[in-house]
Amino acid sequence: MGCIYSRVCIGDTCRGSSVNGDPVVRTAIGEAAEFSEASSDVQEGEIRDQLNQLSLTRDPEAGIRRLARVSAQFLPPDGSRVVKVPSNNFELRYSFLSQRGYYPDALDKANQDSFCIHTPFGTNPEDNFFGVFDGHGEFGALCSQFVKQKVCENLLRNSKLHVDAVEACHAAFLTTNSQLHADVLDDSMSGTTAITVLVRGKTMYVANCGDSRAVIAERRGKDIVAVDLSVDQTPFRNDELERVKLCGARVLTLDQIEGLKDPDVQCWGTEEDDDGDPPRLWVPNGMYPGTAFTRSIGDSIAETIGVVANPEIVVFELTQNHPFFVLASDGVFEFLSSQTVVEMVAKFKDPRDACAAIVAESYRLWLQYETRTDDITVIIVHVNGLTEPAVGQSASYGNVFATTMPQVVEVTGSESPSTFGWNARNPRVRHDLSRARIRAIESSLENGQTWIPPSSAHRKTWEEEAHIEQALHDHFLFRKLTDSQCHVLLDCMQRVEVQPGDIIVKQGGEGDCFYVVGSGEFDVLATQEEKDGEVPRVLQRYTAEKLSCFGELALMYNKPLQASVRAVTEGTLWALKREDFRGILMSEFSNLSSLKLLRSVDLLSRLSILQLSQISDSLSEVPFSSGQTIIDKYVFAE
Repeated sequence: MGCIYSRVCIGDTCRGSSVNGDPVVRTAIGEAAEFSEASSDVQEGEIRDQLNQLSLTRDPEAGIRRLARVSAQFLPPDGSRVVKVPSNNFELRYSFLSQRGYYPDALDKANQDSFCIHTPFGTNPEDNFFGVFDGHGEFGALCSQFVKQKVCENLLRNSKLHVDAVEACHAAFLTTNSQLHADVLDDSMSGTTAITVLVRGKTMYVANCGDSRAVIAERRGKDIVAVDLSVDQTPFRNDELERVKLCGARVLTLDQIEGLKDPDVQCWGTEEDDDGDPPRLWVPNGMYPGTAFTRSIGDSIAETIGVVANPEIVVFELTQNHPFFVLASDGVFEFLSSQTVVEMVAKFKDPRDACAAIVAESYRLWLQYETRTDDITVIIVHVNGLTEPAVGQSASYGNVFATTMPQVVEVTGSESPSTFGWNARNPRVRHDLSRARIRAIESSLENGQTWIPPSSAHRKTWEEEAHIEQALHDHFLFRKLTDSQCHVLLDCMQRVEVQPGDIIVKQGGEGDCFYVVGSGEFDVLATQEEKDGEVPRVLQRYTAEKLSCFGELALMYNKPLQASVRAVTEGTLWALKREDFRGILMSEFSNLSSLKLLRSVDLLSRLSILQLSQISDSLSEVPFSSGQTIIDKYVFAE
């Protein structure tokens, strides 16, 4: 059974009160803690009664004792999870996924994203809490973990939480910011953005500080429309731009800082065309901190030029026309619009599958337009069974909720909350090659380096190719490959013959290959410390019949392996090297051979890489036979 206070606990340690004098402790490392769905109705009724009694006492410390500390990076092993909202008789079904970014110059860089899910939140069964925190700077990972915990604790300790959630959320963010400043953790040039959603019955309280985002889907006839519940706080917003300027910030792009463009002329347009060089905030007489957002928690130096922790808070009423909502870090929205994300989620019945699809597509687009990827985190929550029509409800500030327009309350300093018009604009979707990408292509052209697929020395029968394709069909890393990329990938898969006892990958070592089991049986082993020393344990067995494959993390970055794989019988593996996988992803987009050809033409040699790339995209191959006339006559314009 789960924690005595929680229907679902996510994270590494969750403590409740005691049962028969023994403390209830649940732990999980790297994954979500499990809850037995086989619990009897009597047990569930007892838990429900205990929660109801605790909610009457409104003891914040009791709620804090059941907070989860989320460290999960992968999809929950049991898929999506469900929590019921008693008052309105509907349920929230949710899943999550956090993927560490790929940084070629820092392959071991920690995932600076973190997230938390508390169902219920504290001791009130009506409250459910979701949050995504995107750390940045040298100590960004530590900042996001610190803020994730403290925001929840401060919110539960606030006496106004049950009567004025807006003010409580605002106070929790500012208190957490002060605590981070006072902590031994260095937040001078590090911090985290935060997007949190408190679902109380049918009412959502969305608090945003930074450029992560919350989006809700709304049915309008046969269409499904994305409604932004937060607006990115960046210098692209005129109101934020003017605010930070009044606080003394210089707002310039890197090109302006480096003297490539006039610093006195605003050179940026919208987030769609920023070309990977957005406006950033700088102190008056220095080249730091260079933040591309205007609000965050931490960042004590940036705070002196207007980067504040004051959240913008949205109050929104759920109706039967709102099937799901999404929280995600900016790693998702850099190349995907809110509408695209909503349309992708709508294709899947299970939020777990939607999480995998969004992360895979975000990762693919990052590698298409950049030479790296950001950390990517997404939480998807389905709203099931809410059938009652929306009704007007008085807010604490005398406003009435609208069904399709969020009520926005921004609290600044100690001033009273004031409602302002909601003109949701989140234009970020970049479709141009970034400066980093262009420089990488330039370097490849100058050095004559380009990835060339290895010779297809390992011929495969059609049965073998069909088996590999079937094994990779639903894998999130390969789901978005084009047909031509799939053909190249099949050619790159190399046959590896193994004998019983062969160690394919070793725990603690570093792998650079992904494997598909072609035949034979393979044990997954992990050495665990016990009283008698380290003892190897068999975790699972891979076989061809199960379409088993392993080593996906090796395709993305170097990381010590958490388990060994040993051949039990004679067998065959199909191996894909990391360099070939990255080459396949890059080859479809950079098209270096075409760029080289275009640059060799004198007329085109002075064009930029971006211009050549656009021309390259328009090229098509036309075959000619020997002796065939290509141009019949020249036509000159007068």
